[in-house]
Amino acid sequence: MEHLGLVGLADSGHDRLFAALTGMEVGGAAERTVGVVRLPDERLDRLAAMSESQKVVPATFEIAYVPGLAPEPGKGLGSRLLGTLRDCDAILFVLRADGVDPADDLATIEYELVLADLASVEQRLGKQQRLAKGDKSLLPEIAALERALAALGDGTPVWRSDLSEDERAHLAPVFLLTNKPVLLVVDVPLDRMDETATIAEGLGEGALGCCTEIEGDPDVVAATGEERASLLADLGVTESVVPRLARAAYLMLGRRTFFTTGDKESRAWTFRAGARAPECAGVIHSDLQRGFIRAEVIHWDELLEIGGWSKAKDVGKLRVEGKEYEVADGDVLEIRFNV
Repeated sequence: MEHLGLVGLADSGHDRLFAALTGMEVGGAAERTVGVVRLPDERLDRLAAMSESQKVVPATFEIAYVPGLAPEPGKGLGSRLLGTLRDCDAILFVLRADGVDPADDLATIEYELVLADLASVEQRLGKQQRLAKGDKSLLPEIAALERALAALGDGTPVWRSDLSEDERAHLAPVFLLTNKPVLLVVDVPLDRMDETATIAEGLGEGALGCCTEIEGDPDVVAATGEERASLLADLGVTESVVPRLARAAYLMLGRRTFFTTGDKESRAWTFRAGARAPECAGVIHSDLQRGFIRAEVIHWDELLEIGGWSKAKDVGKLRVEGKEYEVADGDVLEIRFNV
């Protein structure tokens, strides 16, 4: 399952954001805590309504909460706790906007990540340099490590350095924190909610703004669907950050969604962007990939317009695709296989 790390300073509100995303309270937690985020998807809801499905299963991904970092760079538990995020596919930074410049928070968190990565690169570089005396194939990795060491030594995270994609790929065995995709969220206080969009835009394209004091309120977290939307509207929030953030994180992780639908179940399945039909069949079950024959395919909106799978079949709108078909986000599939 895809894995997103959640990082913030001690009073950043990232514990409340974690609660909003997962329904889990982590106030006072001293260690990493992992929760599951359900991906809201109107397409799935509409397919389920069309099929009158008994069960609806959304796509999900994991998010790992790390307790707040020490406010001063380089102090406290930062490096130890950040090290637990090396298995994450991407990192979400939560930044304060309550009397603090979010850019300063970003710089502080980046510094902690740089310190942790610097130690990892130094250790790996020494090891690979020793091994390279008998194995010249390690030289490209060593060159990349030396470039990363120089950038990190200057306080620059790898993701903002001038290292090439090839060089960054050579760094994969080190699982560097600053070599991962990053998503920024600004926690805006109640009295500045009307500035949310402006504050987020100040951090660059893709940054999101929210008020965790509202989104992470226990009553809001406990509510679902229309009840949650109504509670948020009463508190002045017209659009929850949860679906926007979940979708942004999901796409950043390089994941897409295909659907299966019927009267028993409608389900959203997660697949790697660019995957072909047999690989997507394997997401459902390994037998389907092993014995894949073909996939019957239709895009979700066309299926809704027609009004059902059997109707689409009757009017010849189901496409028959083979092993080379690259599945598109929003496809509805039925797999034919033989094992």
